[in-house]
Amino acid sequence: MVTFVEFIRSNHKELVRFVKFAIVGTIGAVVDFSILNLMHKVFYWSLLASNSLSFTCAVLSNFTWNRLWTFPESRERPIRTQLPQFALVNVIGLGINNLVLVNLAALFSHFIPDPFDYNLAKAIAIIIVLFWNFGINRIWTYRGIE
Repeated sequence: MVTFVEFIRSNHKELVRFVKFAIVGTIGAVVDFSILNLMHKVFYWSLLASNSLSFTCAVLSNFTWNRLWTFPESRERPIRTQLPQFALVNVIGLGINNLVLVNLAALFSHFIPDPFDYNLAKAIAIIIVLFWNFGINRIWTYRGIE
């Protein structure tokens, strides 16, 4: 079985797609961090509720930009099938993100001051979920796109 790294190395177009996906993800991360901190620090929502809203907003941004830019060929497919696939992958990604965030924030809070504790945890969660989202979306939501 070919590993993810071997697959990317053997296919330049996939590397370009991954870079685009990461750029879109960076935009999504800005959305994510902004809403997370706004809801948690200004409106005093719980960390979990703030993260769930911020992650969802980032996912909607990411879906739009990935459909328009990273995988423009995907616009030939109906959005009514693609969006639910993308959403399902990202619901699982949200679970992973919440799990990593809450556990690492609790750990980091012992030696890193607020708000750096949960923001560092969030950054790590985003990096982990980036690979999950790209891998699964590429082989399922955007399968067959050359």
